[in-house]
Amino acid sequence: MKLAVVGGGSTYTPELIDGFARLRDTLPITELVLVDPAAERLELVGGLARRIFARQDHDGKIVTTGDLDAGVEGADAVLLQLRVGGQAARERDETWPLECGCVGQETTGAGGLAKALRTVPVVLDIAERVRRANPDAWIIDFTNPVGIVTRALLQAGHKAVGLCNVAIGLQRKFAGLLGVAPSEVHLDHVGLNHLTWERAVRLGGPEGENVLPRLLAEHGDAVADDLRLPRPVLDRLGVVPSYYLRYFYGHDEVVRELGTKPSRAAEVAAMERELLEMYGDPALDEKPALLAKRGGAFYSEAAVDLAASLLGGGGSPYQVVNTYNNGTLPFLPDDAVVETQASVGSGGAVPLPVAPVDPLYAGLIAHVTAYEDLALEAALRGGRDRVFKALLAHPLVGQYDRADGLTDRLIAHNREHLAWV
Repeated sequence: MKLAVVGGGSTYTPELIDGFARLRDTLPITELVLVDPAAERLELVGGLARRIFARQDHDGKIVTTGDLDAGVEGADAVLLQLRVGGQAARERDETWPLECGCVGQETTGAGGLAKALRTVPVVLDIAERVRRANPDAWIIDFTNPVGIVTRALLQAGHKAVGLCNVAIGLQRKFAGLLGVAPSEVHLDHVGLNHLTWERAVRLGGPEGENVLPRLLAEHGDAVADDLRLPRPVLDRLGVVPSYYLRYFYGHDEVVRELGTKPSRAAEVAAMERELLEMYGDPALDEKPALLAKRGGAFYSEAAVDLAASLLGGGGSPYQVVNTYNNGTLPFLPDDAVVETQASVGSGGAVPLPVAPVDPLYAGLIAHVTAYEDLALEAALRGGRDRVFKALLAHPLVGQYDRADGLTDRLIAHNREHLAWV
């Protein structure tokens, strides 16, 4: 089995490599190709990747290349983990929205739109080259904003499934608090990428006992601390929101907080420099502890699970993925991309039935879906008016003067990545 990772020079990659090595019975990789145009980073990451495989007695071959077409040739699956513009673009995404009184964040709000505009054309070009090289290959998208990028891929007819680590992170967290194996925890996970709620936590499967009330009663403080939300909010809602809901439920508080400290991008950039120095140490043959602070926890396990299921292996029967709605949430168009529990196999992901969604959540889901429609249109066709309309539609913007100011700033900071400017 051959897999290719586009963006293989990412500092995330050793997390992925560690999962491939540990879970080789689930996903028996014979060749892994790390593709990245950044040759120096790729050499450091590739060297550590080979040492991790060797330490764990994995006999798969790891190849590094800057040649995308050669790298994806013959691959059974291609994982996308790109950051167009690098950490410098992320730094800008997290700062210029604050000038207009809006949250600066790399996947939601104005910063998230900027990332979508930079990313969608690049991903579609990569996907088309994958299709030409190997039309049967699956594309697993971990590139943010996952919902918009996955929708672009699906609308272009690609065999694609979107993946995020939020759900698996919560599953592992809940399992630890409850003292059970992660495989025993099934989430009633509903919404869009980075806009989800856990309405139930069931033991043993979709029909198992809902232990969410007990979880919140006994461990609500710990859960609230992780989400950086007040405990009373969880108690009143009776659900567990994604930590990205903090940008919606506490927007003004977050804006004030972000204005008083360095950006997350600056923190990550410093961390990456340290990680790359570590990766260059020929004695290092395991992922360093610092990597856990980088983000992406449990990404490797989710990726292995999904790839194994898509390629006919032994993945879990149910997984949280991003895929076409197709009636799952009846208040959304069928071609919206939702993040939900699904049955995954060689034919793709089929969402499980979802109980009716409370208007408190359905309204925000529908609102953000409308924004995502406009964001994808702007990413595909360009134009200042399309950018403005997407920003005006976003619930974290929603005012014409802010949308105007944000549009000007977005274009000014992303000229080199927007072909239509």
